[in-house]
Amino acid sequence: MFLNGLFDLRGKTAIVTGGSIGLGEHMCYGLAGAGANIVVCARKLPRCEELVHRIDSIHGVQTLAVRCDVSDEREVENVVSETVNKFGGIDILVNNAGITWGAEYDKMDVKDWKKVLDVNLTGTFLFCKHAGRSMIQRKAGKVINLSSIMGMYGHRTLTAPSYTASKAAINGFTVDLAVKWAKHRINVNAIAPGFFPS
Repeated sequence: MFLNGLFDLRGKTAIVTGGSIGLGEHMCYGLAGAGANIVVCARKLPRCEELVHRIDSIHGVQTLAVRCDVSDEREVENVVSETVNKFGGIDILVNNAGITWGAEYDKMDVKDWKKVLDVNLTGTFLFCKHAGRSMIQRKAGKVINLSSIMGMYGHRTLTAPSYTASKAAINGFTVDLAVKWAKHRINVNAIAPGFFPS
């Protein structure tokens, strides 16, 4: 059996946060290649629009581009609402949006600490909260949260306290949510990529 037979997502709809560049962009291509309708959301709408045009031309699936700051609950609600209005529901959520800030532990400003946690952790929570309502109603769904190996191991030379803490928190959040939502037939997992250019 070919991979496209194993991963047939025709008729499914996927939201990818931070989907306009880097790993998120490639996730959009992969999901679209399997037949899923794609909702790309990120802070820079023109990038999202460029990507959905490319996906349309290559894969011919339905797409939607929406501007979103994942730390803003109203903007998250808007993405979910637009997705449900256009596609009828949400089948897959990829919480990919994330930022980092490098600083020594004793020199990091609290506002920079909070900014990273707001995007990486709170953004993941907000999308699970609002997209999850659609999944719970439909009794099905897949959630993929982006963690990192930095959330599991210390690193001798890289210092990014808030990023490391946010990814470790996502691991705990994911495990707990997976248990809570199993009764709704919603799978919740985290993946922890290593280092890659983006």
